[in-house]
Amino acid sequence: MNQENRKAGKDLQDRETTQRIIGAAIRVHRELGPGFLESVYEEALAVEFALRGIAFVRQKPVALFYKDHQIGEHRLDFLVDGLIVVELKAIRTLEDIHFAIGRSYLKATGLQDGILLNFATAPLTIKRFCRERTVPSSDGDLVL
Repeated sequence: MNQENRKAGKDLQDRETTQRIIGAAIRVHRELGPGFLESVYEEALAVEFALRGIAFVRQKPVALFYKDHQIGEHRLDFLVDGLIVVELKAIRTLEDIHFAIGRSYLKATGLQDGILLNFATAPLTIKRFCRERTVPSSDGDLVL
């Protein structure tokens, strides 16, 4: 995986919203610590977002299409301010597949920025990710 897509995220488009999301996640992690199921952190983060006035949609359905045919559906843990995908984990360590899934969410929504939070670690693992750019190949196909 291109490490550029997993960088600290200094180039994310909405820095203020990103900082508010991270602040809320840190607060939840400080209160609960590691050891709970992902669903517990999701519930707590929804409460914290609401208390902080952060606009969000929880478990946002996103239709997936292939050649103009709907083939399935993603469910985002959170969509914040209609701009940032926030995905939660409660696992030992993040793997490349988690970033690939996050990028697929961005592609399906047409959004550019996401945050992956792993509540099972101490301290909280915060990884920002962005949509991979597509570039045309010599034969006209797009290469991701």
